Amino acid sequence: MAHQSLYRTHRPSTFADVVGQEQVTKPLEEAAKSGNIGHAYLFSGSRGLGKTSVARIFAAAIGCTDNDLYEIDAASNNSVEDIRTLADGVYTLPFASPYKVYLLDEVHMLSKGAWNAFLKTLEEPPSHAVFILATTELEKVPETVQSRCQVFEFKKPTRAVLAKMITVVAKKEGYTLASDAAELIAMLAEGSYRDALSILQKVLMSEEELPGLEVMKGTRRENNTISRVWVEQWTGAPRREQVHALINALAIGERGKALEAIEDAASSGADMKLFLELVIEALRATLLLRYAPELRASLESELGADESAALEKFASGNGIMHATMLAFLAAVDRIRYAPIPALPLELAVLELFPDESAK
Repeated sequence: MAHQSLYRTHRPSTFADVVGQEQVTKPLEEAAKSGNIGHAYLFSGSRGLGKTSVARIFAAAIGCTDNDLYEIDAASNNSVEDIRTLADGVYTLPFASPYKVYLLDEVHMLSKGAWNAFLKTLEEPPSHAVFILATTELEKVPETVQSRCQVFEFKKPTRAVLAKMITVVAKKEGYTLASDAAELIAMLAEGSYRDALSILQKVLMSEEELPGLEVMKGTRRENNTISRVWVEQWTGAPRREQVHALINALAIGERGKALEAIEDAASSGADMKLFLELVIEALRATLLLRYAPELRASLESELGADESAALEKFASGNGIMHATMLAFLAAVDRIRYAPIPALPLELAVLELFPDESAK
């Protein structure tokens, strides 16, 4: 029997359920309450931010039933004929609602001719019609269309917001998600609610350790608790031990061991861009633990007690300095174009320890 995706199961059904998009939900909720309903709205933002969910919530809030809500995929219905068919239907009255709501997803995919055919309808629709246009590429929507809509921009959630959201969802599903495991899933999701829940679902559905992988401490789920190591194993994310090996080598100034740690991560098949991101996060936390010890409690909450304690050991010496962070930040720009993904990290190490006097 197929399982319904967590994204569908835990899709928000009211404005209060929507997380981290108050700049959108508050004005829409007020409009619905006051009855001051516009005829056209344009929702923009990257994928997985809840644009369709909010559109459905707004439609329900203004009294639109399912029979009067029309969802159209503009990516596959983007011709002049498609829009003319839509325009012809707009003028018929709703079945049982005060409004007919047309939700056009990926609206930037409409052809030039379709936009021209749509413009008049969008400008002077009947009083019972409300259009909600959703797009991931606002710059491709003509200015003439944008000027006729109320534009709302959906923002990517912070990692903290994502981590909190998936922790709550995991609890509803009967699992406890370790704080550092939630942080890793939030990082992997890259600012998408949908991706975060998809990754969480993959992790929750895993029942055994992957065959052929080394059995590490804490990998097995016990009492429905999900550890970071378990998430690493099931998502293929770089292991924390690999990150620590590089941080330790940098802390003690051992160039050879630092290069060896990078090679180990690369040869294990780790995503080197993600590995670099994890290294930078560890360097940041190490520097904060040294220079801002008053942040220790908040960092422990963010990273988990074990990770915080490990990084505190690296912070006790003077091997990691702001120059270390700068060298690896430079690698972020380089890695996008590097023919060998590990090369920018190796260059960072060589820039930090350029001569033979390095250990």
